[in-house]
Amino acid sequence: MKKSILTVAALLLAAGMAFAQEGNKSLADPNSQDLGTGSAASALREVSIEKFERDGAWNVHISPDAGVISARLFEGGPAAKEALEEDKDKDNDTHVLGVKVEFFRRGVNSIYITAVRPLPIEGVTKTISMWVAGRNQNHDLWVLVQDYFGHNYELYMGNLGFSGWKQMTLAVPPSEDGEHGIVQSSPYYGDRPGLRIVGFRIDCNPMLARGTYFVYFDDLRAVTDLYEMQNRDEDDMPDNW
Repeated sequence: MKKSILTVAALLLAAGMAFAQEGNKSLADPNSQDLGTGSAASALREVSIEKFERDGAWNVHISPDAGVISARLFEGGPAAKEALEEDKDKDNDTHVLGVKVEFFRRGVNSIYITAVRPLPIEGVTKTISMWVAGRNQNHDLWVLVQDYFGHNYELYMGNLGFSGWKQMTLAVPPSEDGEHGIVQSSPYYGDRPGLRIVGFRIDCNPMLARGTYFVYFDDLRAVTDLYEMQNRDEDDMPDNW
């Protein structure tokens, strides 16, 4: 009897220590790898969406009354960037996308960088990340996405008031009921879950939108849950006809 009590006490002590360790985690510093792992049925994987290596793959736009905009590829990239495991033996990531805006005057302006074709992400996307050189201007960067039903959403990625390259990351808010918000999968409309990235928008600080502004982009990635796709039986019929 005494031995059983000691065993139970030891288990309670271990559980208390585990709870204390969980409680010490900062909510202000989330780990993107932990997002969406509340369910046992998950298979998270970081995938490359766009390396910005193709001429003519991106369009840029600003109101003609606000200024002149142009874009082109440049050789180079962030030194701190680490290649994905499947890309370590490949030499196919040598360029970045640069955008240049020449403002006519200060004012409320938005810069649009859109893909010629929306970029699909397989699975259920948890986070989106990208390396950005914002030239220490307090403009705001948004990611433009389409969900499973083709509805358009804007996701805030962050402020560009920093020097040099920075990897910016956002968490994609899940739909609570599969009907509202950003819906990425539905058992009623096929079996190919996913999200599409349409492009980006920079909302300019009206006091800083003057002169010439440069911004650079590289290595667009996503952390996505591929559980449904990886665990589908080979002999199971796809519902995509």
